[in-house]
Amino acid sequence: MLNEFKKFAMRGNVIDLAVGVVLGTAFGAIVTSLVNDVIMPPFGVMLGGLDFSNYFVTLGPGEFDSLTAAKEAGVATLAYGKFINTIVNFLIIAFSIFMVIRQLNKLAKKEEDKPGVPATPPRQEMLLEEIRDLLKAQKAE
Repeated sequence: MLNEFKKFAMRGNVIDLAVGVVLGTAFGAIVTSLVNDVIMPPFGVMLGGLDFSNYFVTLGPGEFDSLTAAKEAGVATLAYGKFINTIVNFLIIAFSIFMVIRQLNKLAKKEEDKPGVPATPPRQEMLLEEIRDLLKAQKAE
C-alpha cells in the first residue's frame, strides 16, 4: 500500500497540481495586495475618502466606528466592503488568467500553423503506388 501511494504521489500530474496550488496562492497574495493597496484606495478617495474594507452593517445593537471595533465587541456584522474587495480580487485574477490562457492559445496556434516535415507514407501505400504505376505502364504499351 505504501508503494502504491508513493507511485501516486510521484506522478507528474500530482506534482504539477501541487506546484500550481503553490503558485496560485502566491499569485492570490499579490492580487490581494494590488486590490487592497493600489486599486481600492483611489476608489475610496473618489467616494469621499472612505475605505471599502471598512464598509459594514451591524446586525446587533450599538454603533461602531470601524469593522474591527464591531468584531471586538462580538456584534454580528455584514462586511460588504470586504466582499466588494473580494469581487475585485476575483475579477483581476480571472482577467489575468484569461490573458495568460489567451497568449498560450495563440502560441499553440502558431505552432500548429508551422509547416511540418512531410511524413513518409506507410509501406503499403508506397507498394500500392508502385503497382498503380506498373499498371499504367502496361496499359501504355
